[in-house]
Amino acid sequence: MKVEIDSFSGFCVYPSKGKLFVHGDSKVFRFASSKNSSLFLQRKNPRKIAWTQVYRRMHKGITEEVAKKWSRRTVKHQRDIVGADLATIAASLRRNQTAARNRDCQPLQRSGLGRKRRSRKRPSCTRTCFDCTESVEAVDEGWQGWTM
Repeated sequence: MKVEIDSFSGFCVYPSKGKLFVHGDSKVFRFASSKNSSLFLQRKNPRKIAWTQVYRRMHKGITEEVAKKWSRRTVKHQRDIVGADLATIAASLRRNQTAARNRDCQPLQRSGLGRKRRSRKRPSCTRTCFDCTESVEAVDEGWQGWTM
């Protein structure tokens, strides 16, 4: 025995009971009673009619705890490129990072701050162009340089 669901109220429509309404676009609607079909044809909203299942679900006092949906995080994998194995690619990336770091430190070395910093205790912030004694907030306004 296949029990259908009323398209308007959400109640059950048992076999050989109710009405079947087919729209012009071949969409099928099932109704348990003439009251449901009449309200549907008047274009009434079932969310605003108190006795429908939709209304009852919306205005239920205690809502059930919805379990948080867990989604897998995408994991990036490095793959070889034709003609170069993974070790060669990793070595070239390290080489590029070292070159970039050297390029970033050149202004410090020219100004002499690099030598001063090496002689002192190593500061907590790295890769900055300003002296570490200044507050970060004061320098941060409008600062377009490196990030902390």
